[in-house]
Amino acid sequence: MSETPSKPPFLLAAPLPGAAPTSPVVAATGDGDDLTDLMAAFRRFQTQNARVLSRESAARGLNATDTRLVFFLETATGGATPKQAGEYLGLSTGATTSLIDRLERHGHLERRPNPADRRSVLLHLTPSGAAVAQQISAVWSAAVREVVAPADRARLATQFSLFGTALERHSGATSV
Repeated sequence: MSETPSKPPFLLAAPLPGAAPTSPVVAATGDGDDLTDLMAAFRRFQTQNARVLSRESAARGLNATDTRLVFFLETATGGATPKQAGEYLGLSTGATTSLIDRLERHGHLERRPNPADRRSVLLHLTPSGAAVAQQISAVWSAAVREVVAPADRARLATQFSLFGTALERHSGATSV
């Protein structure tokens, strides 16, 4: 008789010690439905991720959208236009301008002339903005180091990328 391996703790329906309570709607069923269990774990991850982003942003006098722009600019080689930033964040032109102004006042980003278009500017992180990105990223990095083996990280990164692409593809497929 073969023994069924136990589930990793992150797939258990019961909350872990010190964890926020979970709704019965998102709690894993434990009935062997792998997709249901995976979706429940993913929802819990999303909730905790949002909490960390909010908490870490607030600790630095920012909101989550501010930090999302900081992260976007951290990966934008050569800077990004305000239009690119707004499209990435799904914000209106006015909301994007307010966000940029706010981060500029905090000293986290600067506008520089766009060498490819003199009517445009490029947004760049300042050393202060780069420090914010590093500090907040350190929280996620520590968690990844704690639970994902080094040998699994490249494959997980690929899966995250594929999952993001699939979400984008499927999000417009059905009307709400």
